[in-house]
Amino acid sequence: MPSDSSLGFNQLVATPNGPFLVNRNDQYVGRSWIEYGEFSEEEGKFLDDLISPGDIVLEVGANMGSHTVRMARKVEHGRVIAFEPQRLIFQLLCANVALASLKNVECHWAALGAKRGGIEVPELDPDEPNNFGALSLNLGEAGQKVPCYTADEIFVLPRLDLIKIDVEGMEAEVIIGASRLIKEHQPLLYVENDRIDHSENLMRIIDSMGYAMYWHTPPLFSLDNPAHKEEDIFGSIASCNMFCAPKHMQQHIDIPKIENFTENPLKPCQVQAA
Repeated sequence: MPSDSSLGFNQLVATPNGPFLVNRNDQYVGRSWIEYGEFSEEEGKFLDDLISPGDIVLEVGANMGSHTVRMARKVEHGRVIAFEPQRLIFQLLCANVALASLKNVECHWAALGAKRGGIEVPELDPDEPNNFGALSLNLGEAGQKVPCYTADEIFVLPRLDLIKIDVEGMEAEVIIGASRLIKEHQPLLYVENDRIDHSENLMRIIDSMGYAMYWHTPPLFSLDNPAHKEEDIFGSIASCNMFCAPKHMQQHIDIPKIENFTENPLKPCQVQAA
């Protein structure tokens, strides 16, 4: 990937669904958009099946907006509430919402967690190649202080249909901070779970809220991509996520159900956070 700052670190990509702005030095999300005109299509299609027009979606860790824009189009007159704590990535999120002329998205430069306060967000050099989506905020590193809220304290919603969480090891904190909303609305959950040291605790928290969990490990590459490229530049890298539904819901789910909270498909699944 180019790292020459004279090129500028942002690049506008033409896609079948309109222009999309990315950091050209992002090794996964940005690179996928540049090479293929899409990002994690299988995950996007899975999310499509979870939402309908009129739904309200809370997306925590929205990154550049790859799924934000897609979900906003799907819910139509519904609403997507997106949080992204990295300043420059948040700017891309806002740009992509604007480029898509979406009126139903709220973008927040903030984090969500288990308690109100501030959080240090390290600033990665946008001119250098990096995986900007994999930045962890719970390592105590110095950075720019960004507000951190709990979902329960800032939202009173008429409905909540889906919570999507991709926050690099802070998923449990987000869920704890949204416990009232989850109890009240019983939304579907789509949660990244790619940190072995946090995995069991995360699953036990979700289980205690009355949810069944299922593994979903979508690859980053799709052969049926808009650029018609057959080479998978990511190898077999996939995301490692959980689809979670209230246990009382009667529906057919054809992905592996999680029965053992000590297991995680990280080893057979080359996980890449995005």
